Amino acid sequence: MPFYENVFIARQDISATQAEALTETFSNLIGEFGGKVTKKEHWGLRNIAYRIKKNRKGHYVLLNIDAPAAAVTEMERQMRINEDVLRYLTVRVDALEEGPSAMLQSRSRDDRDGDRGPRRGFREGGFRGDRDRDRDREPPGYREDRPRREFGAPAAGGGAPPAAETREGGA
Repeated sequence: MPFYENVFIARQDISATQAEALTETFSNLIGEFGGKVTKKEHWGLRNIAYRIKKNRKGHYVLLNIDAPAAAVTEMERQMRINEDVLRYLTVRVDALEEGPSAMLQSRSRDDRDGDRGPRRGFREGGFRGDRDRDRDREPPGYREDRPRREFGAPAAGGGAPPAAETREGGA
């Protein structure tokens, strides 16, 4: 049987247990068609890049599926009907991943403070102002190629601005 990865986003209004119940519903549907869901990952309530049906957040869920195409087609049809599902994406893959997905790996890496050490705030000297950063990045001789101009001095090339031209009319 072919392998699929399915990610769907459920509305932010539902609870985490309702999102898990939705996942179980889709898993049971796959099982009825002779397939099996090898991995279920609930990524949690996350921000969405843009509003979808007036929602700014959504419950993200990943399913690794080993099932015939008819089962996936029926699952997608049920997702279209269900008003709790905002978006879904199903991709056919050659092999299913065994361990946690990249989303869960990045979360576990952020949880442990290993290599980076504790985060420091502004008072501890953790943040630098834009002035310091820009000054450090300025290449040497940055302003040396331009002539210096002092404030209040006339512009280069002459004294006063040119006078308005007058036209002499004649008849």
